[in-house]
Amino acid sequence: MLSLLSLLCLFLVWTKGAGAVDSNLPFMDYLDQNHLVCLKWGFDNHQGNITFKLIVNTTGWVSFGFSPNGGMKGSDIVIGGVGSSGTYFSDRHATGNTMPVVDDQQSYTLLSLNESDGQTIMTVQRPIQLCDDQDFYIPTQSVKVIYAYGNTDDIVYHGALRGTKEINLLNFNPKTTITSPNYISARVENIAIPPIHTYYHCKLMKFPTLTAKKHIFQIEPVIENVDLVHHMLLYSCPSYVTELYDRPCYMGDIGDVCFGVVAAWGMGGGVFEFPKDTGIPIGEDNEKIFRLEIHYNNPGTEAGRTDSSGLKLHYTAPRKYDVATLQTGLMIIPHMAYNIPPKAAQFHSYGVCNTSLFSQLMNPVPDLHVFAVMLHTHTAGRKVRVVLYRGGKLIEHLAADADYDFQRQESISLGTIKTIKLGDEIAVECTYNTTNRTEVTRMGLATTDEMCLAFLLYYPAIKITLCESHPNTRVSMGSTTSEQEDIAAQETFLKSIKQMQFVSDDNYNFGHYEHGFVREMTKTPKVTCQSGNTASRLRTSFIVNPAGVVLLLLWIVMM
Repeated sequence: MLSLLSLLCLFLVWTKGAGAVDSNLPFMDYLDQNHLVCLKWGFDNHQGNITFKLIVNTTGWVSFGFSPNGGMKGSDIVIGGVGSSGTYFSDRHATGNTMPVVDDQQSYTLLSLNESDGQTIMTVQRPIQLCDDQDFYIPTQSVKVIYAYGNTDDIVYHGALRGTKEINLLNFNPKTTITSPNYISARVENIAIPPIHTYYHCKLMKFPTLTAKKHIFQIEPVIENVDLVHHMLLYSCPSYVTELYDRPCYMGDIGDVCFGVVAAWGMGGGVFEFPKDTGIPIGEDNEKIFRLEIHYNNPGTEAGRTDSSGLKLHYTAPRKYDVATLQTGLMIIPHMAYNIPPKAAQFHSYGVCNTSLFSQLMNPVPDLHVFAVMLHTHTAGRKVRVVLYRGGKLIEHLAADADYDFQRQESISLGTIKTIKLGDEIAVECTYNTTNRTEVTRMGLATTDEMCLAFLLYYPAIKITLCESHPNTRVSMGSTTSEQEDIAAQETFLKSIKQMQFVSDDNYNFGHYEHGFVREMTKTPKVTCQSGNTASRLRTSFIVNPAGVVLLLLWIVMM
């Protein structure tokens, strides 16, 4: 059965020319936040063909394709339209930020191309397992889908008429039919943004009283100033936090201990919808306090700006599973220096979590079923991956992004459920590039600082909210003889020394373990074609975005 959003894609005003329902194209997602670009697709099996229908609100040229990093270079693109002389269509690849080059082999078959009621509708088909150097192999994990279009049939620079969205095409999690119009608004109201580069504002609030348990199934951002709002996080507070306030964050207020991630949005993200049968529980404790944290990035230090951004939390009747978020990665401890050296082409940092620590704060501990992940670094981050160990052996990569983009903070589905058992170890590895920096980069809050975090969305919910580590940097390191040797020696030192591991529950109770360590990691497996040829142009991403997506972000004040 088609979802309500699929029907909207066909019947709303902007889609009135899309034609009849396509029974063989059961999947649909908007590629842009304004719902002007709709992609529908369908396939019979993972070794066969896949069909795409692109519906764009324009009478000019249209295009979509797949990119290793969300940009033009290295992408696989098709371009088509209906001009004064008829239809035109070609399969291309991009070698840079220039006009894509026509492929030697045209691997996409044009099924139809027409204009109707102000829209251009292009339907194409291709094999899923393309193995040549000019086309992407579509994996069972996520793909960065890119699009662009023009207002005329002159194929020139698209300007702002472009975008990127990460979608798991072969394991897509369809949006559910909205069964409830009810939502809770978590927003600030007309706050003044100070003329400083980085500003964090926090509002502690109670939700409206609910008479029974409900589940949040969709998180919708409401952004008033897209040029200022960098990210938003909604945290739950421990039971002893009772004061409501609306003022700058991290000023020593009791609300600074509120860090159980409930919902979040990051720049580049859109609406996030939870999988069927899951949701975030609310309404069981109407006295509970939540903290909305908004990070404003104001590099121009503009004065006189105000903002009323926030989140809409859409809720419905209780579903089968309660969802929670586990924050993992490298803990930020202000009084223990962890600095990334400048001029480093690659520098790796690590955070580890031994889940046996959970038993210090609760018992029994059930298996955790992870269905989505949000990865987070700042502007020096280039790669992030999360791996799972059992019995000291690496059993699988939970997620990896080898072309991390700070401008697209999205939550991503794993496509399949990954199970974490008590005693398993989780490791988060972040790779940074600081070749353009002359000073050390510290771990901290500011955009110019760095982080290394992974937020794991899972069910059933338990009270553990955080499991992170920090190397015991109280141990000193000797000097070496050259800049590059210093960089390599520092990375090796930070990886090899003992890791102080910490676990916390939703009431800010801590457990810890002083003697963890970073295990060796194997290389992230690459996607390969059935023929055995490596699909080199899809080397970048093993993470998945199921619903359009949103994101969880960021950091936590620990000490």
